[in-house]
Amino acid sequence: MQFTQNEEPEIKKPIIIAAMQDMGNVGSIVINFINKSLKTKSFRSAKVSFPTYVIDNGGYVDLPKENWEYRYTNDLIIFGGGNGQPQDNNELNLLCKDVINVAEKYSAKFIYTLGGFHTSRILKNNPKTYITTTSMDLKKQMEKLELEMTPQKSAITGFNGLILGFAKKYNIQGIGMYGELNQPEIPQYRAAISIIKTIEKLTYRKLGSTEELEILAKEIDQKFKN
Repeated sequence: MQFTQNEEPEIKKPIIIAAMQDMGNVGSIVINFINKSLKTKSFRSAKVSFPTYVIDNGGYVDLPKENWEYRYTNDLIIFGGGNGQPQDNNELNLLCKDVINVAEKYSAKFIYTLGGFHTSRILKNNPKTYITTTSMDLKKQMEKLELEMTPQKSAITGFNGLILGFAKKYNIQGIGMYGELNQPEIPQYRAAISIIKTIEKLTYRKLGSTEELEILAKEIDQKFKN
């Protein structure tokens, strides 16, 4: 991984929200929404040193654009979004460790991550967001807020799970938020909206109107009805 620091933001004890593209594009949808809504500013970037795949466009190939930004605004650092995530385990671990380094540098209070939660439960335009945390004490705090915990033991793969393991290892409080979805192969805007509302509840701050995401969700509904 290659890391480039473009600016030194004056920010102390922020919350970090870090997520990458995953099933239903949920991680990217939420991160891109926050960055756009809050007009965050880039200060650091991460780039894969060597690609692990190419994109076949039907007769010719392109290299993937595998780079991601750290952005900031008042009391928040936002990382990820965009396209993809490292396919190489070593680079994925290096990226998670860099997020931890940034968290320690700015004395972050929490690391939040998020993504999709594939379920067979038939959803009626109102998916739930499930929560998991880095400690039993934090789990109890979430339950007091009447948030739903992940319903069973499972492995959470990729950046949007592994970053919680790194947070736990380095004694930083972490919360994972995973929005229900039935079809992981298509963008899941309602799962993203559910997560955004959960973040607002946890942080006591508004992240902006989700009207545009709701319109996109209806467009997806219409497309797959036809």
